[in-house]
Amino acid sequence: MFKNLKLIFSPKNKDIRKRIGFTLFGLLIFAVGTTIPVPGTEGAISNLGLWELINAIGGGALKNFSIFALGVMPYISASIITGILQMDIIPYFTELKDSGEQGRQKINQINRYIGIVLAFLQGFAMAFTFVKGAGTVEYLKIALILTGGTAFLLWLGDQITQKGMGNGISLIIMAGIISTVPKMFIDTFKTLILNHTGSLAMGIVGFIIFVLVYLLIVVGVIFEESSERRIPIQYSNRTTSAYGQKQSYIPFKLNSAGVMPVIFASVILSIPTFIGGILGNDSGFTKFVTNYINYTTPTGFVLYIILIFVFGYFYTNMQINPKELAKNLNKSGGYIPGIRPGVETEKYIKKILYRITFLGSSFIAAIAGLPIVFSSFISTGLPASVSIGGTGVLIVVGVAIETCKQLESSLINRNYKGAR
Repeated sequence: MFKNLKLIFSPKNKDIRKRIGFTLFGLLIFAVGTTIPVPGTEGAISNLGLWELINAIGGGALKNFSIFALGVMPYISASIITGILQMDIIPYFTELKDSGEQGRQKINQINRYIGIVLAFLQGFAMAFTFVKGAGTVEYLKIALILTGGTAFLLWLGDQITQKGMGNGISLIIMAGIISTVPKMFIDTFKTLILNHTGSLAMGIVGFIIFVLVYLLIVVGVIFEESSERRIPIQYSNRTTSAYGQKQSYIPFKLNSAGVMPVIFASVILSIPTFIGGILGNDSGFTKFVTNYINYTTPTGFVLYIILIFVFGYFYTNMQINPKELAKNLNKSGGYIPGIRPGVETEKYIKKILYRITFLGSSFIAAIAGLPIVFSSFISTGLPASVSIGGTGVLIVVGVAIETCKQLESSLINRNYKGAR
């Protein structure tokens, strides 16, 4: 892999270097935007609560109440809505799902329109919640600025996808998370070594252990993202010897849903908190949310883990349709050895998917739950800005792997064409 990445510096790959430069420039614009606060909102947010995930994804934009405070989360929420509608709830969306690339483009366009509407509603609600004592016109102004910030990020993501390298929106999310990593390690270093309460040697050992644990988590996520279950396939009209003894198979990733179940679960849990913030701290609903729904409480944490499993299966079923897969396999003359084509193949694929989805969801639930356990249920003495594991690691590693694969593929393809 690294050998192929060296080809970036080849003279014939000048356009690829330009695409990488454009990507970095776009991410720099995002980083600068997260530091620009909405006028009149300085110091509006002091306690993030369930909004900590959105703040981490946005690179601290929410805590700064910057013009990019909403990030691309309204677009993700819109994707959840249209994803549910595609499950034979509204025939129009089901038809779009089955219309191939043209249908996906139309759904993506609808997601953007719904995302802009959600951004305005969410921006107005956030202004009303966090900016106290302002008038209706001021709330509308803040909502419009936040909506404009989200619209700009969606446009910027599209530009990066078209003219840069990788998926633009995913890279923006990754950049927001990475921007918070240096501060986290600096705060850990200060707490354990510079401001240590015990011996200096113990502080150094504690910091080394923290770094090693983080590296082990990253390695574990890389292993999990690269793991797959391969189902062997044979074809009635082909012979294995005709293809150089190469075995055909269907690869299923251990975690087909990626990090989306964690994001979905966080969005669902943030809705009661958002409503509670609007109603005020003295309302019964807000107290109930604080005591039982907030994921820093035992019941809220269990609910959070359950939602990750639920959305893990939900999103996997959205990505992979066993019935269609079995149907297409049968049409191409393929079959799974020892399994009859048709219904039995569909049931077998479902069984495999359910098993690996349980393993994948268990892993991401453990990683996402680690920072909550250490910050809420175990006293580590580390500041609130420090998290061990978490959703951020899952997102960063997943996006980094996909971007590197795309870059490597482009380099190999260019080198192959040049050698012909």
